[in-house]
This record gives sequence, C-alpha cells and structure tokens, in this order.
Amino acid sequence: MDGAFFSELMLASFSAGLQAIELTMNTDGCERIVAECLPHVPAGKLLGIGTVRNMEEARRAVGAGAMFLVTPNVDTAVIEYARNREVPIVAGALTPTEVYTARAAGADMVKIFPCHAFGPKYLRDLHGPFDDVPLVAVGGIDKANLREYFDAGAAAVGTSTSLFGRDALAGRDLAAIAYNVGEFVKFCRCVE
Repeated sequence: MDGAFFSELMLASFSAGLQAIELTMNTDGCERIVAECLPHVPAGKLLGIGTVRNMEEARRAVGAGAMFLVTPNVDTAVIEYARNREVPIVAGALTPTEVYTARAAGADMVKIFPCHAFGPKYLRDLHGPFDDVPLVAVGGIDKANLREYFDAGAAAVGTSTSLFGRDALAGRDLAAIAYNVGEFVKFCRCVE
C-alpha cells in the first residue's frame, strides 16, 4: 500500500466514524507511511502499527510515532517496552496462559487471534476466567458474526476487508470505503 492512498483511506475512515486504524509492520514502507500520516490524524483518533512481533519492530514502530502497538504474539519485553514509553499495547494471544501472561505483563488489551479458528464460543470461554481483561476479537470478524463476538464478551473487534469492503479496497474507491466504514461503525454501535 502506498503512503498517499493510506493517508486518504485513513482520513476517509476517521471521517466515517472509525476511532483507530493500524498499518501492519510488514507493509512496505510502514514506518515512513505512519510518520508522514501522523500530522494529519484528527484529535481524538489513533494511528498505530500492528504485526509488531519483536523488540526490534517495537523500537521501529515507536520511533515512527505509532500511537499504539498491536502484536500477533505475546512478547513480554515488547509489552514492557511499550508500557515504559506510555504507548498503549494490544498483545496477541490465543491460549488462556497467553491471555494471562499478556495481561500480567501490562498489555492494555489482549487480542484473541485468530478468532475465526475457534469462534465466539471460545471467546466466551476465555472471558469466563478473564472477565477483567479487555479481549479484542480479531480474524474473520464481519457484520454476520459481530453480535456473537460482542455477546461473548469482546471489548472491541479488529477487522480489515469486511470493514473497508474488498471491492472498494481493490478499486481504491474512497467514497465506497468511507460508506462501508460508516455502515460498519453504525452496526457496531447497534450491537454493543
């Protein structure tokens, strides 16, 4: 994804009601794109970097100005690094032990990934003993199953293609992207 398009997508998404957006570390030019977009992030909105897998990537993400970090895995050194720099972090986990480890290390939220592999029932099962941990459902979330994840205890969801629309993304149709984001956000508010 090129920086100019991401910047336009970000602004269209924020205007449509999205609160936070992340660019993944494994996107070509991620750090440059985030650094260039930061001055354009509206007040109260957040631009972060996801797929932060290790300390080197965490340092690069924070250096680029990421307003939050998202990991696909539990790395307690990365969580501690983010906490020490007062950068919110959503740590990726799947098992109960990983959820506990991530939260005990100081993760602000714990991303359950990939959710689609186990479904809302698994999230509900995790939420039972970890009812004090804000769980974020990520992977395969769309309007058809969104209510089930919120009902299962999700504090938030993460999504991409179903948020923006596959055809709108492929065609770089910003009007369609903004419309899709707005509709998804409205739908989220209805099911929470």
